[in-house]
Amino acid sequence: MEDAQVVSGVYDVVVVGAGIMGSCTAYEVAKRSRSVMLLEQFDFLHRRGSSHGESRTIRATYPEDYYTAMMQEAFELWEQAQAEAGYMVHTKTCHLDFGPAENKSLHAVISACKKHGVPVEILSSKEVAHRFDVFQLPENWVALRTAKGGVLHASKAVAMFQQLAQKNGAVLRDRTKILRIHPGWRLPSGESGVLVVTGRGAALGRRCILTAGSWTNKIVKELSGFELPIQPLHTTYAYWAIGKDHSDLFSVEKGFPTFACYGQPYIYGSPSLEYPGLVKISLHSGSPCDADTRIVAPDWKPLKEIVSPWIASHMHGKVKHEDPVMAEACIYSMTPDQDFILDFLPVPDAKEHQAGSILVAAGFSGHGFKMGPLIGRVMADLAIFGTSSDIPLEYFTLARFCRHAKGNHKDFEEQVHSLHLMNLTG
Repeated sequence: MEDAQVVSGVYDVVVVGAGIMGSCTAYEVAKRSRSVMLLEQFDFLHRRGSSHGESRTIRATYPEDYYTAMMQEAFELWEQAQAEAGYMVHTKTCHLDFGPAENKSLHAVISACKKHGVPVEILSSKEVAHRFDVFQLPENWVALRTAKGGVLHASKAVAMFQQLAQKNGAVLRDRTKILRIHPGWRLPSGESGVLVVTGRGAALGRRCILTAGSWTNKIVKELSGFELPIQPLHTTYAYWAIGKDHSDLFSVEKGFPTFACYGQPYIYGSPSLEYPGLVKISLHSGSPCDADTRIVAPDWKPLKEIVSPWIASHMHGKVKHEDPVMAEACIYSMTPDQDFILDFLPVPDAKEHQAGSILVAAGFSGHGFKMGPLIGRVMADLAIFGTSSDIPLEYFTLARFCRHAKGNHKDFEEQVHSLHLMNLTG
């Protein structure tokens, strides 16, 4: 029997990092009958990164129309994976975006939905109060209701893709820290490949894909000297107690939506689902951190100083706003434009036949989980075929930061602000 702790062998692809992106990528490679090894430095399903927990929001609405288009395939891929696994990780409900009527992001969301045929219902604040007897929005606010939304059960979803990857022939190893990555290593076939050296042995791959979340930049910098424009943010999501006799209003069965508030602050939430009597309402923000040295504990200050007053003024008194019942830390990997990085990694002094042997999928900026299956498909395509169809890869290249330090230009407000810019650190 093969030793389940040893890292060895030759693979078409070695994937580094087993969160949602790495797990989906390994599955997509294995599904194509290619050999793949998935490596994770911590335990599988650990809670130090960006893929853990009970829930993530899934929605079709984005100010960037390219994400709205991409979500159409992402929804389909979630359905296909669930069908293959034989169980569900997506609880469906509608989605509600709201904010000031003049908000540029909301107008961009409407345009993106119209462009890509996503049915959207525009509601006044009074119509929202009538439809959802929970929200109390200012008179000059509007809301957009879309039927496609819901909750992804995060850790369960990661486990599902790891199971599917293994079922299709992938080799999985956790507690396996990467020590070095060497491009230009000769494979037994004579081809040039990549040597991935770990604390438990070494493996060879024709391609290596880095999906290590907030640790990706450290791996890349050591490997190539190139620094990715990614800033990790320590963030916190929280659950609040629903007021007496109101729990039913927050249920999926009664049509309570996942939601996003496009005002300042940007607040998001989801139905009462994973913990009876509690509703998830959180701030889409965080504080700059180091993935290795951060204290993996909730940051209570922004919850009490930002989220608590927001709940008091927007939730009709149906949620106990004084303090959250529970909270957990998470981490975002932010790029300057809050768009992903999906690209081949430039390696200094690489010869022509060595170019393109290492790929990177990173910088998901707090909104990538819902697209995990699509990112996996794209990265598998890039590793195997050198290209991928049906998504606008030009928005996700490293070269965009050479053209402009802030990356892609946006005509609307940023969605995530660092807490230090909001004077809430310390």
